[in-house]
Amino acid sequence: MRVAIIGGTGFVGGYLIDALLRSGHQVATLVRPGSEGKLQKRDEVGTVQGDLANREALAAVAEGSDAMIYNVGLLREFPNRGITFEATQYQGVVDTVTAARAAGAKRLLLMSAIGVKDPGTKYQATKFRAERHALGSDLDVTVLRPSVIFGDPRGTMEFATQLYRDMVRPPLPAIEFAGVRMSPVYCEDVADAFVAALGDHSTIGKTIELAGPGILTWRDILERIAEAVDRRKIVLPMPLALMRIGATLFDRLPLFPVTRDQLTMLAEGNTGSADALESLIGRAARPFDAQSLGYLAR
Repeated sequence: MRVAIIGGTGFVGGYLIDALLRSGHQVATLVRPGSEGKLQKRDEVGTVQGDLANREALAAVAEGSDAMIYNVGLLREFPNRGITFEATQYQGVVDTVTAARAAGAKRLLLMSAIGVKDPGTKYQATKFRAERHALGSDLDVTVLRPSVIFGDPRGTMEFATQLYRDMVRPPLPAIEFAGVRMSPVYCEDVADAFVAALGDHSTIGKTIELAGPGILTWRDILERIAEAVDRRKIVLPMPLALMRIGATLFDRLPLFPVTRDQLTMLAEGNTGSADALESLIGRAARPFDAQSLGYLAR
């Protein structure tokens, strides 16, 4: 099967490419000018140069494909630079559905996230509306909603690496956001779930949550990262309400670590059961532990 990936140069995109090639699929991906160096296994992947706003490029990468994977998302928008949730997480999906239909690519897998809803934050609402649009089309759609994804970033950035850099490595005490709950899910498990869903017609029309084993507090997450890099770390509680005050004042500044919307989503939690993931991939989901986080020590 020829599979076109929208969002193939980022952290998860690289693992999707690995999993698809390992399963014998042909892969093509859209690559923004200047991002060619971020592409995994570039000699084995067909590329079309362009970005989400370039509908001709979307049409070109869809041409000849049997299926498409939409794997694009933002943690933070920068409207003054034209980087918005609306354009990236909703309109990009609308345009990809149009490109897939025109090219005759009947299958679409959509990367979403646990907890998306409308009304909700801009992040949640645009992802939820994208889900509704895709599922309401005449394509064979599967929506996959992972919890927070971790794993070796291979030159990009991911959740655990950022927490290590910002909270565990510095000599100051780390901050615990009281009440936060997550079910971190391993990147290769997510990629394998996409490949499994691609060939499983019973997943068409479904929305599937991909959660790792267990429900962890913010303190649990920080302590496991510290264990992976053999550090002792003091963790001090910080009420989310206090961080929300800071975010209200400063979240328009790129250097401020979190936005109000991110704090809202942290407070809501990001948890689930690993059952659906394990059923798809046919093995136990990898836990968020010191062994799985060994890449941080490197």
